[in-house]
Amino acid sequence: MVITKEVEIGGKVLSIETGRYAKQANGAVMVRYGDTMVLVTAVAAAEAKEDQDFFPLQVEYREKTSAAGKFPGGFMKREGRPTEKEILSSRLVDRPIRPLFPSAYKNETQIIAFVFSYDGENDSDVLAAVGASAALAISDIPFDGPIAEVRIGRIDGQFIVNPTHQQLAVSEMELVVAGTTDSIMMVEGEAKEISEAVLLEALSFAQKEIGKIVDLQNELKAAVGKAKRVVEEVKLDEILVKDVEDLAKEKYSKIVSTVLAKEERSDANKALGDEVKAALAEKYPEQEKVIGAILHDIEKDLMRKRILSEGLRLDGRNTKQIRPITVELGLLPRTHGSALFTRGETQSLTTVTLGTKNDEQIIDGLREEYTKKFLLHYNFPPFSVGEVGRMSGVGRREIGHGNLAERALKVMIPAAEAFPYTVRVISDILESNGSSSMATVCAGSLALMDAGVPVPKAVAGIAMGLVKEGNDYAVLSDILGNEDHLGDMDFKVAGTEDGITAFQMDIKIQGIPFEIMETALAQAKEGRAHILGIMNQAISAPRETVSPYAPSLITMKVETDQIGLIIGPGGKTIQGMQRTFGVDINIEDDGTLNIASPNRENATKCKEYIKRMTATPEVGEVYEGTITKIMEFGAFVEIIPGKEGLLHISQIDNKRVNKVTDYYKEGDKVTVKLIKVENGKLSLSRKDLLKDENNQTSGESN
Repeated sequence: MVITKEVEIGGKVLSIETGRYAKQANGAVMVRYGDTMVLVTAVAAAEAKEDQDFFPLQVEYREKTSAAGKFPGGFMKREGRPTEKEILSSRLVDRPIRPLFPSAYKNETQIIAFVFSYDGENDSDVLAAVGASAALAISDIPFDGPIAEVRIGRIDGQFIVNPTHQQLAVSEMELVVAGTTDSIMMVEGEAKEISEAVLLEALSFAQKEIGKIVDLQNELKAAVGKAKRVVEEVKLDEILVKDVEDLAKEKYSKIVSTVLAKEERSDANKALGDEVKAALAEKYPEQEKVIGAILHDIEKDLMRKRILSEGLRLDGRNTKQIRPITVELGLLPRTHGSALFTRGETQSLTTVTLGTKNDEQIIDGLREEYTKKFLLHYNFPPFSVGEVGRMSGVGRREIGHGNLAERALKVMIPAAEAFPYTVRVISDILESNGSSSMATVCAGSLALMDAGVPVPKAVAGIAMGLVKEGNDYAVLSDILGNEDHLGDMDFKVAGTEDGITAFQMDIKIQGIPFEIMETALAQAKEGRAHILGIMNQAISAPRETVSPYAPSLITMKVETDQIGLIIGPGGKTIQGMQRTFGVDINIEDDGTLNIASPNRENATKCKEYIKRMTATPEVGEVYEGTITKIMEFGAFVEIIPGKEGLLHISQIDNKRVNKVTDYYKEGDKVTVKLIKVENGKLSLSRKDLLKDENNQTSGESN
């Protein structure tokens, strides 16, 4: 039986249908908004794998180019590995649903979202998140939902739910919010320096729309929902727990209250763990994993209680203090810009590379193909956390962190008219103990200034944490890795002194109230101001010039009807100039030319050559030309690139000329005067210049 439920969101109908597609999945729905349609399925293994101690949730979002009536690019003409857009969309689905599965549930679970129709206006990623929640809600898979997800824009002070791509292009913010009827689960987005108050308003607006979609899913669940599987909570042996606590609690309390470096704390925890396991090995054989879990919970409990009762953290800071920060610039001599940003035990070495129009990234997906002139790539090698690991390409986490930092900085990148370079920022995390994506924002901002990119101001980022027990809570500024792992929230906020440019929030509990969001944003603003102060002491404005190793880039403009002249038949003219002057030339449809070269003198020569080529010949002007062809009646002279005139045999000299070859051969340089333009044909004279010289000489002798 096909069941469909509908609700109006943002002036359009959002529908969720089940019973028609993928009926062997535990749950399957088709979500439609406008003409964009996404099929989402949820499937879970019947049993958990033996001895599995984590929840194996897999979320896969895929866009089929046929949905937009397109063929895939490339040779294979078939969709391949997921694009960055697909990976980022998968994360938007994964993050809000993950905390809502029971802690004891360990069955392998997979969410798959396929975009089957795309209307060119309405993005399918938030629909996939709604579909994932709905598919789980109606299935027998244990899930404490539903949740919903919406995108929020703001144009002329008015909030818009699920704006189209065209609306987002002029919006001052793009905010993706997921939550339940009464709490926020996830926030992600970018903005053009909005205030904390506006962000809170946007979240409140989103919450109302989310509530409508959650109610819709509850209606669907009431109509077709299956009984949920029973998940039995794992009950620990109380005697074992007491034995572990007796051996470890007091010693853990000392470790938690001692200021230690990350590695020292890890070593102390391991030594205590080994000691406890050895002491209990005979009494509790084959219980190492259970003992390890109990030890983990003891550390977590002690850390959280200390923060809530004393306001002190693992490294001795209070809840608002920022770790020590150092900034070093220009450490790498041959990069176009570089910065080493260290905050506590988190360190980013970031470089900037400046390129030409040809270096822009082409983005091909469901939307119309477009290019990016600002790229930020984030790398997290295993040595940054003192581990050995496989170097097998860029992971989802690296793509997500890089995208967040790119969003934070891109609003500061000047338009192509003001700075025609393509800009690539690379952040390599050399050491990590929390908040490496926000260190990337800071290092990226500093490196851009070091590279001479004319950014108007600095951008800094900070990660906020949360410890919440009942009604008691503490918001933590600049969190450590352990505070992220053992805490309840990771809320990253980036911005300038004037407002927020990017944000991302993930929580591990079932939603947080607006009061905590407000506190976190206010505290983040204080922390951001502190970090910006230190960054501005190191460099407060961009370098006046770009690196001498960056390509010299000269921009000029020609009339659109001259573009063909510059390109030439089959690209012959432009290719010839590139070879002659050792430059790269890129020409836009509006006549904008970018000339790039490692040598600025060559770029300047090329610009002058193009100026002469596109100049309009004027009668009476004198030109230095080159003989291109000799005929019996005269010589053809190229006076400006691509434009020739006839130097008639009668205009070569004051006296009679019998043969042109008595005076010239092909390739000779000659100075001529343009004496007539008729029907596009140019008539030149050398004789007139000789008369002028004779007249001048005669005048001087008189």
